[in-house]
Formats: sequence, structure tokens, C-alpha cells
Amino acid sequence: MQFGTIGEQYKYDFIADKFQVAFAFLSRKDLDQLPEGWIALENGVRASVQHYTTMDASTLSFETHEKYFDIQYLVKGKEKIGVCTRDGLEVKIPYDEDNDITFYEEPPVSGEVYLQKGNYIILAPEDAHKPRCVADVPMPVIKIVVKVPA
Repeated sequence: MQFGTIGEQYKYDFIADKFQVAFAFLSRKDLDQLPEGWIALENGVRASVQHYTTMDASTLSFETHEKYFDIQYLVKGKEKIGVCTRDGLEVKIPYDEDNDITFYEEPPVSGEVYLQKGNYIILAPEDAHKPRCVADVPMPVIKIVVKVPA
């Protein structure tokens, strides 16, 4: 899924080499066997293998990144991800340059994307998102978050 504003549809080149590196990695057949942690790929792309249990959305915060796109891919389980643009959001925790992340207060209006095994979402730097949310009941998830340089 990709969402945006008309007039900015060509802002990013999703067929660029750096995105091809990301999707080639996500096509591997052994993703569910990878240990947690970071994996360096090519073209400045890196992947974070994450194992966790989904949580109630009210305990989580929206976030954005300045330097990277997120491609969030579900290897196992189900989750919802809150989504909205960051325009007008109130900062909860200011930008942390070392971790490339800003956290926000809950917006008055946002949407959700439901991900299950094999689904992904591409989140651009301007896309606020709240990952790890319970879909049905809390459950273990294996997710790969590929960081693609903006």
C-alpha cells in the first residue's frame, strides 16, 4: 500500500535500486528463521528482524522518520498499523537523530491498515504510523522492517 497526495505521486521512485534491494530481501524463503536484530543490505538499506506480541493501540504512539522509508512486512501473525500524515501532529517526544524517530500525541483522526502474513506497507518520511497494534487478540508477530534511505 502507498498513499499520498495528488501532485506528489512522482515524489519517490519506488522502482529505484534501493527499493529493489529491499523487496529482493523480503522475497527470501527463510525470513521466519532469521534471528532478531539488524541485517545490513546494499545501497544503504538495512533490515530489522523483530519478534514481539501485539499490544493495545492505546499504549502505543504514532511515529515518523526523517532519513528512511519503512517497508513493514509481516512474516507471521496479524496486526493493525495506525496511519495518518504528520502534518499538524503534536510532538510527544522530539526527534532523536541517533534512532531517526519522532513520537507524537494521538491525533484526533487517523486510519488503520490491517496486515497479516505476507502483507507489507511502505511508509514515507511524512507518513505517521503506529505499528504493533492488536488486530483481534494479542499475538506473537514476526515482522521485518526494512529501512530504505529517503
